[in-house]
Amino acid sequence: MDWGISIRRACRVLRFDTSTYHYKSRRTEQAPLERRIREICETRVRYGYRRVHVHLCRDGWKINMKKTRRIYSELGLQLRNKHPKRRVKAKLRDDRQEAVGPNDVWAMDFVHDQLATGKKLCILTVVDTHSRYCPAADARFTYRGEDVVQTLEGICRTTGYPRTIRVDNGSEFISRDLDLWAYANNVTLDFSRPGKPTDNGFIEAFNSKLRSECLNANWFLTLADSAKSWRLGVDTTMRNVLTRRSDITSRSPCIIPVAQPASHRDQSWKTPASGGPKFGPRATL
Repeated sequence: MDWGISIRRACRVLRFDTSTYHYKSRRTEQAPLERRIREICETRVRYGYRRVHVHLCRDGWKINMKKTRRIYSELGLQLRNKHPKRRVKAKLRDDRQEAVGPNDVWAMDFVHDQLATGKKLCILTVVDTHSRYCPAADARFTYRGEDVVQTLEGICRTTGYPRTIRVDNGSEFISRDLDLWAYANNVTLDFSRPGKPTDNGFIEAFNSKLRSECLNANWFLTLADSAKSWRLGVDTTMRNVLTRRSDITSRSPCIIPVAQPASHRDQSWKTPASGGPKFGPRATL
């Protein structure tokens, strides 16, 4: 209905500021931003709003984290993680020291998966607990103690030898081959307590992300076909520049200096002298 009065008089009657009436919103259109957030979440299905925000900042978007969270929630992209209720209080080991530098403490464990044909896969994953760098993720159909030694020896030639490796009590890790290798190279094997996977929480967290972001998102036909896919999954999980860690100021693990020149080690353990020690003592818990 046209009342035939001026805008100024109408605003005065309603006690409404004329500047507010004439205000034109300068808010930028957020449709492109919503589209970009959807694209990130479609390719990184396990990313929360914090990791999405890091990608947006790297792409050049001028946006704060609160706006990213608001749009992320409006689009219904929240992750629904069910956390079991713990009735027993967790107790940490008092004798463990925090890693003070690269190659100080490594964590090592296995991840199991299968091909489309149903054949089982076993992936050995190794993570530096200080820098979160993943020097190895080797997949095979079967793994024995000597295979673990072969993988470790290959990566230690380029990255250097660690001081300590945290492992569980699996048959591959308590084998004589790994024990002899650790003794010869002055590496301490720190075994978890039986039934306490939280003693090796770094590798458990890494394996969880590797499974959710790579193994559960891909279908492998052969071992050769899967090698490229799961290696890319490891890169996007730990090493790729597209992935950032919140506890190191969103820097990528590959930016942190992690590799030390491999020092010359005595390899005489491969042909031990008669009467000499065959196997070194494992670390006590």
